[in-house]
Amino acid sequence: MGEDRNGDKGGRPLRRPVETTRSEKGRAGKGRAGKGRPAGSAPRRSGPDPARRAQDRPSSNGPSSDGTESSRQPSGPAIPPTVEARQLAPDVRAELSTLDRATADTVARHLVAAGELLDEDPEAALAHAQAARTRSGRLAAIREAVGIAAYHCGDWAQALSEFRAARRMGSKSQLLPLIADCERGVGRPERAIELARSPEAAQLAGDDADEMRIVAAGARADLGQLDQALAVLSSPAPDPSRTGSTAARLFYAYAETLLALDRPADALQWFMHSAAADLDGVTDAEDRIDELA
Repeated sequence: MGEDRNGDKGGRPLRRPVETTRSEKGRAGKGRAGKGRPAGSAPRRSGPDPARRAQDRPSSNGPSSDGTESSRQPSGPAIPPTVEARQLAPDVRAELSTLDRATADTVARHLVAAGELLDEDPEAALAHAQAARTRSGRLAAIREAVGIAAYHCGDWAQALSEFRAARRMGSKSQLLPLIADCERGVGRPERAIELARSPEAAQLAGDDADEMRIVAAGARADLGQLDQALAVLSSPAPDPSRTGSTAARLFYAYAETLLALDRPADALQWFMHSAAADLDGVTDAEDRIDELA
């Protein structure tokens, strides 16, 4: 569907690992990875090198090479001194209450740092999220944070594994659209379509339902099924009066699909709707308008 824009524009669902309590300078859906990919473009597969990631991953306490117990604390990236545990959302802080106080404080600060870095440096955000997981990998919020950061890095396999783990641990977030998009990323668009047609997906509403439609349409386009992709995005018909990040990405995906079907005039109209809805700058719709005008 059109040119491969390397996953940087368009409409994949994106969320911050954890919400902080203070005003954030960025939003999920912005930044290098945040603009999402067009619904019909192949997902970016150039995430961090797996071998390098394994070497850089924070180490946990355990036996050393000589069989003795290591006294080192788990490693991880330095946390900026301005980052405080109290910036973490209350519900996530409550989940950390099962940890000892010092560990909970460190984990919370790593999660806050991950959220703040996600837009500008997703790989650094991933390092912080992984450091939190090293200290406590049995909490849903932490596994979800790693998944979101890996997703922003384009590491679909790791993101998929972490999202599944978070769901098993009882995550209260709606992760199904993200899981489906990761299935696209690892080359299984058919599986993404199955998830989009599942009973669980049928229960989605509002923005979550729209995010799933974007993913399902992209999976159809991955398979060359452009008419089906348009049908997914057309039911229900998009409402051009809507605004917000999800609406902007939905309209963008609709425009991309129309363009791939050789309907440039209609595509231009929907890129204009996307630009009007895009209050937070999550797409490059204005650039696409210039290209087609």
